[in-house]
Amino acid sequence: MQTINTRLSRWHVVAVILLVPLLLTSLALWHWKPGIFVLTAALILGGTRIAYELIIMKKIGNRAYQLAFGLAITAVLLLGWMNVAVGGILGDNPANMMYFGVLLVGMTGAIIARLDPMGMSHTLSATAFAMLLVPLVAWLIGVPAFANGLAAVFALHACFAWLFAGSALLFRRAAHSTHE
Repeated sequence: MQTINTRLSRWHVVAVILLVPLLLTSLALWHWKPGIFVLTAALILGGTRIAYELIIMKKIGNRAYQLAFGLAITAVLLLGWMNVAVGGILGDNPANMMYFGVLLVGMTGAIIARLDPMGMSHTLSATAFAMLLVPLVAWLIGVPAFANGLAAVFALHACFAWLFAGSALLFRRAAHSTHE
């Protein structure tokens, strides 16, 4: 049973996270609309809480699975936040829709794998590969964000790919620890 203090502390975390963009929006450094604040709060509260309750708590005995899932959720939330709230990694460009393809690879794979650790390892490996394809495709179609920062864009995508690949390795470890 959760205490009132635990529930309140979650609201405090969300409030602190949302204070940063609120401050930057009020200073006219960011241009968030009210709907973005609601979406961000829903992602933080709803998405992570549902994932935690439904998946991590059911696999509580396997620490590698917990870490793998936590790392994957963190990468997904960061990727979603950068694209929805900040305006996209590739600037204000329709090519940002490719990130939904990356997330679709992960969601589809998770459903097919039924959250089995080895299947999730394969899924997160494919997601990492899809993440690496985004800047390549964007560069090939001539996205303007690459004009001044080609190396930075590729490096950022490589960081996300490493998060997904790290999660894949942790899922592989979880799969091996359940078979021992």
